Order: sequence, then C-alpha cells, then structure tokens
Amino acid sequence: AEIAASLLNQERLTIISGQPLPAGWSGKLWAVHQGLMQPEAQNADYILLTDADIEHASAHVATLVREAEASGRDLVSEMVHLHCSAPAERALIPAFIFFFQMLYPFAWVADPRRTVAGAAGGTMLVRRTALERVDGVRRIRHHLIDDCALARQIKSSGGKIWLGHAELARSLRVYADWREIWNMIARTAYVQLGHSPLTLLGCIAGMGLLYVAPVLLTLLGHGLTRVFASATWLMMAIAFQPTLRRYGRSPLWGGALPGVAMFYLGATVASAFRHHMGRGGGWKNRTYPEAPSH
Repeated sequence: AEIAASLLNQERLTIISGQPLPAGWSGKLWAVHQGLMQPEAQNADYILLTDADIEHASAHVATLVREAEASGRDLVSEMVHLHCSAPAERALIPAFIFFFQMLYPFAWVADPRRTVAGAAGGTMLVRRTALERVDGVRRIRHHLIDDCALARQIKSSGGKIWLGHAELARSLRVYADWREIWNMIARTAYVQLGHSPLTLLGCIAGMGLLYVAPVLLTLLGHGLTRVFASATWLMMAIAFQPTLRRYGRSPLWGGALPGVAMFYLGATVASAFRHHMGRGGGWKNRTYPEAPSH
C-alpha cells in the first residue's frame, strides 16, 4: 500500500484495508466484494475487474468501454496475452489458451441463444447495473473459477456477454518451470469437472481417444488405420496453428499437442487426487473446501 501511494496521484487512487476473511468466501472474491462496496464503484457506470499482474496499454480500458457501449454488452472480457518466454511456458502455455477456447468457444459465449458462458479474470469490464442484478459477487463467493461463474450469473440473468483475445493487455506473471504450470492447472481442474469421478473418467477416456489413440495408431497401425490416424494427428496440429501463431511459436509444435495434452490430463488427475486428499483448491497457503450446500 505504501508503494502504491507513493507512485500514483492520491486523487485517482483509493487504498482499502481489507477486512478478515469470512467463512464461505474465497480470498479473491472477498477482496472484490469490498471493492464493489466502495462509493466510487457504487456510482460508476462500469467496473473493471483485473488481476494485479496484468499490464494494460493506455487505450485498453477505453477500447473495452467502446465495445460494451457499441454492442450493449453487460460483460466484456478478454483473455490477455500470457507470458510465454521461459522454456516451460513456450512448451505449455499456448495449449492453455487452446483448451480454454475448446471449453468456452468465444462465439458461443457471445451468442444469447446458447447457455455457454465464460470469461477471463485478467480483464473483465462489467456494467454496474448487471452486477446489481446478480447481487454482486455474493452468490459466487465460494467459487474458485470465479470469472466463469460471474459470466454465468450475468448471462443467465438476461445479460449480454462477450469474450475475446486482448491485443492491449498482457500478463506479467512468469511460470518459471513445468511444476508451476502443473500447479496452476491442478488448482482448479477438478473444480471444472464438478468434483465428479465419473466426469473425470470420461475426461480421461475422451482425451485418450482424441490425443493418444491417433499417435499410437500412426506409429503402430497398418493400412487405412494408419492413414486415418495420421490424418487425425495432422488435423489437430492444424487446429492448434492459430494459437501457436499468436504466441510466436513454431508450427512444428502442433505435432507435439498430444504430448502437451497428456501433461494437462496428468495435472487434472492430480487435481482430483488433491481434492480427495483434502488439499483441493490450494492457493497462497490456503486450502478452500467444497462449496457449502446452501
């Protein structure tokens, strides 16, 4: 707080001393809630929810507001450009974006006829009236995947949402090695599966069919089996190309997607194991239990 106060004009900065964390709240959402209760937020047309490790270009917020105003959106969210310089990041981070888009197809998120709702917590511009309609973040106070939970609340209340890629914002967070990326995935992957062992088994079977079988059949199969398996491997590599270009990676990384997918699957299984060992949802030396039933 002292550093922030020394760097910025006090007329434009309000520093809030956080209150102790109540039961049933995640730490982040309790902090967000306290911010939303401030007079500045109560009187604003829009509120920007962003992570502390995001760098915004000077025109970024204005661009988000223009998008919201032009299309009448209640939530405009962008997947910021993630840090991708360390060796582990170059190998594994582009796939994070690729799989995120598979879970939350951006066009489906923006389509009011579809129930799919998603957002990226690094940048979320929210209309204040939409937040009031869903009671702020109180209803999702225990959620660890809070960005998508808020998007679902707003869309299900009749709000219009939009999700895209940021060109004017980037993450400064560095994942120094594969362990840090593994832990980032394992923290919430089983939450994404609804803590369901059956869903986890389906995920293992599906990922095996999509990513392992084509490789094994290409290497070990014969005749048409090998031909179709090779074509499948090639198609997944082609589908990965737009994400690789966005992050300046070689097109050859497309062929490595099956191996990267197995890394993500392994982290998902580890997430389930941690949950059933009572260590699920761990973040910054705090372990969050399952959501309360009420």
